[in-house]
Amino acid sequence: MMAVMENAVERVKVWFRFVPREGWLPQDTEGLWATKCGDDTAVVQNAPFLQDGVAEGDVVRFQTDSDGLHWAVGRVRSSGNCTVRVVPVPTGPLGRSPQAVHQRLSAFGLGGEVFSEDFPMVAFTAPAGADYAGIKTVLDRGQQEGWWHYEVGCGTDEWWNA
Repeated sequence: MMAVMENAVERVKVWFRFVPREGWLPQDTEGLWATKCGDDTAVVQNAPFLQDGVAEGDVVRFQTDSDGLHWAVGRVRSSGNCTVRVVPVPTGPLGRSPQAVHQRLSAFGLGGEVFSEDFPMVAFTAPAGADYAGIKTVLDRGQQEGWWHYEVGCGTDEWWNA
């Protein structure tokens, strides 16, 4: 009987090291899921909650340590996507609801993930070609009206110029 080989996609976790920010979460590493596209490169598959300068879809280079962990050593290619993080203000009109944050931004079709129940930060991927000006208008309005705080973890020239 002949074995059938599947062309399986190898998913790996690529780890990033950074200096924790004062007044922010205490972590100094973050693991992002990625799909290997070479011996030492992978495509990031989720939006980072803590790591700046990388977005979902970017290709990163990594080195594998003696424990088998893959540590990012740089970005090889930008996807053109942006990473935006939104934290609802607990005493604001949305409360601690990440669902309400998603709802306010749903018109833009952004993919996002929630950090945890205890800290309801949402990390969004704003894809290349999205309505960046519209997204920024909603983000700024929400911040001014006390719905949330937000930051851009990875922006492109198109984002900053929108």
